[in-house]
This record gives sequence, structure tokens and C-alpha cells, in this order.
Amino acid sequence: MDGRLLPCGERAVLIEVADLQAVLALQATLAGLAGRGDFAAVTDVVPAATTVLLMLADPAALPRVRTAVTAVLAGLDGAPTTADTAEPVEIDVVYDGEDLDEVARLTGLSAAEAIAAHTGSDWRVAFGGFAPGFSYLTGGDPRLEVPRRAEPRTTVPAGAVGLAGPFSGIYPRPSPGGWQLIGRTGAALWDADREPPALLQPGARVRFRAIDGPTADTSGLDRSVVERVETTLVRGLEVLATGPLLLIVDEGRPGYAAMGVGRSGAADRIAYRLGGRLVGNPAGLAALEITFGGLRLRARTTCLVALTGADCAATVDGRAVTHAGPVYLRTGQELRLGTPRTGLRTYLSVAGGFDLPVVLGSASTDMLSGVGPALPNVGDLLPTGAPPATPPGLDSAPRTPATDAEILLDVLPGPRADWLADPGALGSQGWQVSERSDRVGVRLTGDPLHRHPSKAGRELPSEPMVRGSIQVPPEGRPVIFGVDGPVTGGYPVVGVLTEASCDAVAQARPGDRIRFRSSGSRRIP
Repeated sequence: MDGRLLPCGERAVLIEVADLQAVLALQATLAGLAGRGDFAAVTDVVPAATTVLLMLADPAALPRVRTAVTAVLAGLDGAPTTADTAEPVEIDVVYDGEDLDEVARLTGLSAAEAIAAHTGSDWRVAFGGFAPGFSYLTGGDPRLEVPRRAEPRTTVPAGAVGLAGPFSGIYPRPSPGGWQLIGRTGAALWDADREPPALLQPGARVRFRAIDGPTADTSGLDRSVVERVETTLVRGLEVLATGPLLLIVDEGRPGYAAMGVGRSGAADRIAYRLGGRLVGNPAGLAALEITFGGLRLRARTTCLVALTGADCAATVDGRAVTHAGPVYLRTGQELRLGTPRTGLRTYLSVAGGFDLPVVLGSASTDMLSGVGPALPNVGDLLPTGAPPATPPGLDSAPRTPATDAEILLDVLPGPRADWLADPGALGSQGWQVSERSDRVGVRLTGDPLHRHPSKAGRELPSEPMVRGSIQVPPEGRPVIFGVDGPVTGGYPVVGVLTEASCDAVAQARPGDRIRFRSSGSRRIP
């Protein structure tokens, strides 16, 4: 099989192949190898229209994985390796969609003929999409290829069945969308308590069946969010004020990107991990991520905590306490955070971590997909786990002096660096962080970047992305995707931040100035 290996940061490689058939064959093979031998470090195998992304737990394994991928490509002939002997997933559909008559007009079919075409052949799950459980289905009747709506709907209901280009798909949860809607189903596409949680897996066959019936019950279609923690527990920290945004975070949930679920977790992993070490926790326990200060907590029992990340001038019962060092809270004492002078996100770690329900192995709340616990509210009691038996081995950490200086971000070439007209344009100017920035992405303002003339008017098929991807939409102003960024996107990724710079940009607040620089001897695209 012919294929190109494209750079995609320190922990990933993007493999470009000829077509979707080659993608399905390669994805099936690599998914079977992930976690073993030369592919032991692979956590995610993410297919898209003409590319497959491998994400790694260990950046040191990247050269070995790239070599192994080359060997795999040499041994494949491009034929799908998924067995067609497996029974198709049957989806019952009430064909009464708002756009059914428009689909009939666009295709020259009657509404009945369009329904017959949609149900008359099996579809195949090509790759996941923008939401947990959403899949791009391909291989249906070619007469049903229709354009997206000229004006997307602000809300498409859960269970809606649609068409767009050569694809069909089902919306697993209410969301904006521009697909042509032809029907609705009550199938539970996503259930976090199911294994696997996504009903439709890459490579699976799907068969639609027309039924008559009342409005489908879609109440169970999206089981992503854990119910709020009961507040009658005794041991924990009581929330008195949340500030602008309070989240539960940990190391995140690798392994589900192919189902449309990103890793999520702490936006600034360096600060989060430091907090855990300061209170003696093993790696991966849940902590709080506080955006722009304003948090107030009351201790229900004596506990050891640490604050890391942006310094919020914290006090306990009005007395100033250290930042980036352990702090004892005694029963009834109140911890209050001010507003950070610089930086954006502060992390509060507690000995024993926060003992909260997990979804897909993580207590993190993903702001894009909605997977994870409900956001803590005033009055909630956040239960804490049993503290470690051994005391912390670290009692303080060096503090970076607060500064308003330009933030320097190290960049590696992205898979589509050649889409820029000027290869040096990304790093030749300073950029400013837009107010429209969040955990999903940091939007930048500055002089727009221009596409290479050979790419003018062209659009990319959707491709998988990683944290730190620098995507350039048609208007030319970059977006740096964050820890809750989408798993796929359709605009060129011209660069990828290093892991350390991903943490640094997580502390950039609106109005901050940043500048990209080449990582090591490699030139910025």
C-alpha cells in the first residue's frame, strides 16, 4: 500500500493513503497491533477520510513507530481487512425528516425512492466525527450524494438521520449541523456504561430499516454526563464560590478518539502534575482546574492541599498562604483565591485526590463533547479520597516570576505546512490571544496568513488532530487547539506545538501576546 508519513507533533504520526478503502484496511491492521511490540506506545488509532492518526503515550517511541508503520504499509495491498461476515448493525428509522422532500428534489427521486435507496444497501462506518458516537457512514447508494444545507441549523435533534456529500450519519446528541435530515431513530448511539460505548465502530456495516411509528424516544441517546455528586457526604471540600469556571480534571481519557471523544484532562499538565507531587499523590488522581481565580472552599475535614499554575494570592481564613507548596486546611477553614495577575488556570490538588465518578476511565469534564462529571456548583461537597500513607517527598517548587512578556511557543512542522504561501509567515509576526478562546481552542488575532497558490480554492477532507495543532481556516488567522479540541478537522494544520508549549499556551489569557518559534533546528512552517 502506498502511503505518506506526515509530521504531527511529538506524540503522533499522520499516515496519508489513497482513499477510504485504504484507510479502512490500514486502520483495521494498526488497531490490531496497538499496544503490542513496536506499537506498544500507541494509545489511539484514529481514521478519517484519507488519513489515519497514531497517538502515542511516549514521545520517545515515535521513531520506532514510524519505522514500524512503513513496514506495515509495505505489507498491505489496500483491500479492507474487516470481515464482511459480521452481521450488520440494524438501525430502525422513521423517515419523516424535514429535508426529505429537498433530498428528493436534489436527486431527482421521489421521497419513497430516496427512502428505498437509503435502506436498499449496507453502509459502512468510515470514521468518527465531531461528537461521541457520531460516525461518517459511506458506501450507500451513490444517487443519494447531496450537498450540505446552505444555512446550517442552530440545533439538530438527537437521533436525526442525515445525508451530506457521500456520507450518511446520525446525530447522537442535540447540536448544530448542516446535514440534510431525512429521518429519526431511537437507537442509543453512545452509552458511556457500554463496552464499547459507541454503537457504530469503524469498519462495521450498518443497515437502515424503515419503520412507522411515533416520535422516537431519544432520552437515552447520549449518556455522557455523570449525575451531580450528592452533597450529604462528610469528608471533602464544600464549594462556596466557583469563579468563572471550575472543572474536575485528571490525566484524561486516551483511547477513545476514534469514537469522537478526545483525551481532555488538565489543560496545563505540568502544573497539574506538580500539584499532585506536592501533596504526595500517585499520578493521575483528580484535581480542580480554576479559571481566572475566584474559588472559595470550606474544609469539611482536615486535609493537605497545594495550589499550582497561575498564582491567585490565596488566603486561608484571611491569612496569606504559599503558592506551589503544601498547605494544611483544618476542619471549617475557608480557602479563598483572588484573581491571578498573570496566567489563567490554577490547579488545586488534595491529598488522596477527589473521589468522583469516572466516565471512560477519567473524572475529567470535556467541555466540547460533554463527557464527564457535571460542573461543580455552589453548595456541592467534593468528596476526597484517603490520603497517601507516606508523606509528600516535595515541600516546595520553584516559582516562575510573574511577567507580562511575550509568550514564546515552540512549534514543530504540521502535516499541511505546505499549504502556506510563505513558509515563515507563522513565526515572522507576533499574535494576540482573542477573547473567543477556551479549552477547545486559542484563537489568535494578527495579520492573516495566506494559502499557497496551488491550494487556492481547495479544501481538505476531514483529518485527525492532536492537542497543540495550529489550524488555519480560510480567513487566515490561526487557531491552536487545546485539550478539549475536536478529534478531526477540515482545515490545514500547518504546525503543532511541543508538549511543553501546549501547557504554556493553556496559561495565555485574552490580550496576551505570543510568538511562535522553531523547535530546535527545525524551521517553523
